[in-house]
Amino acid sequence: MPRRERNKFVKRGQILELRIQDYAFGGKGIAKITSENGEFVVFVPNTLPGQLVKAQVKKSSKKYAECKLIDVLQPSENEIEIPYQDIPGAPYITLPIELQHQYKKESTLSLFKRIGKVGNIESIFDEFISSPNTFHYRNKMEYGFSAIGYNRIQKTDIDEFTLGFKRRGIWWMGDNLEKDSGLFDKQVEDNLKIIREYCKETGLAPWHGPKRVGFFRYFVVRKSYKTNQLLFNLVTTSSELSKFNLEKFTELLKDIFKERFAGLLHTINDETGDRTIATSGSISLVSGQDKIVEELLGLQFEISMKSFFQTNPKSAEKLYSKVIDYALEDRSAIDNTVVMDLFCGTGTIGQILASKSNNTKIIGVDIVSSAIEDAKKNAERNNIKGVNFYAADVGKFLIQHPEYKNNIRTLILDPARAGIAPKTLKKIIGLHADRIVYVSCNPATQARDTEELVNNGYQLKKLSLVDQFPHTAHIETIALFEK
Repeated sequence: MPRRERNKFVKRGQILELRIQDYAFGGKGIAKITSENGEFVVFVPNTLPGQLVKAQVKKSSKKYAECKLIDVLQPSENEIEIPYQDIPGAPYITLPIELQHQYKKESTLSLFKRIGKVGNIESIFDEFISSPNTFHYRNKMEYGFSAIGYNRIQKTDIDEFTLGFKRRGIWWMGDNLEKDSGLFDKQVEDNLKIIREYCKETGLAPWHGPKRVGFFRYFVVRKSYKTNQLLFNLVTTSSELSKFNLEKFTELLKDIFKERFAGLLHTINDETGDRTIATSGSISLVSGQDKIVEELLGLQFEISMKSFFQTNPKSAEKLYSKVIDYALEDRSAIDNTVVMDLFCGTGTIGQILASKSNNTKIIGVDIVSSAIEDAKKNAERNNIKGVNFYAADVGKFLIQHPEYKNNIRTLILDPARAGIAPKTLKKIIGLHADRIVYVSCNPATQARDTEELVNNGYQLKKLSLVDQFPHTAHIETIALFEK
């Protein structure tokens, strides 16, 4: 036996049956194994206290192991019956929403105590903001085609034409969506089997992951809550494209969705990598419009198939309202001053802030140039003045524009999941802003940055949690820091 495998409770690749006892941040269930050598902790993502699960060891050390969930053998006594099909993207849909909120709040606040070194986090905690829609809240969904399906009765793989979601942790296996998952649009998901049967009857093959061949790859749908319209994108390879009639497929969608049909795009993706839009592929409009319009807090935003936009727009309104509340708490730090919105994406926060403050100049910066183009178009569409957007790396932008040092009263930060790079955070601190409103989709990295901000003279004044993604482990946090 290799030396590194000695003295370990479990080995990598081993299959375990575990009773989940507790819940850790990020949706990790905690199980414990006891022997004469003591107690050993095992983490299993997407599990709940009380469940009996089958899991495979992915990583093992002397103190703990991390596993991949294979199957839930027995549910928790807290779980309830639901009328939806279970999918990997909603691991906690059978748990009452109040318990989901409790787990999310407790595990997130513990992060700020442990990683952020914030001892008085309970007194700083402001509000837990629920999603207005517990179900059917998403405005975009990607369904994958696969030549390898899943037999739910025998719990084995099967050769069949599938359209739905991948089995959790198995990249090459699809699972047909037969009915509403409870996350996206009910009409779309109840009719997905009709679309699947139409594609199957063409005789063209779905994508075979291991062999990397096939015609049908993805079916992507975007929805506007403002107009209730649907924008579709069919992703295929170029092989045998001449045998597929895109006009007939358009008629099928129009027959099903009637006036809700906004447009159909067709994307060619011949790359072997597993993503919907290929870097070397092409996207073309087959019928209708290539964009839909969404509304947030009275402002309208044009969304293309590739645009980044908040996945839960109704909850995003709640999130942005709280961000604006924090930003406007001290009007003197906003009105007639310069506000910098870093990692601004499509500029939603900056535009809303500009519409609610007086003579404020907003500087929005993001590295994604297409997002900045969308931000500029949307600002023009909404007649928002005093907003300037720059496509640039945030760290480099701050070096290239030293004129903003000591001239920014309020900073708004909304980084990606990886958080803020340490060098960039130092440059941000060097701006000497009086107040920072920090939005995060990954509280672990925000808690890490909190310690650095506190060590550099900032105080965490308020913290709110926003449930953007019910039935998942994700939670968004909004923190207000002041000098």
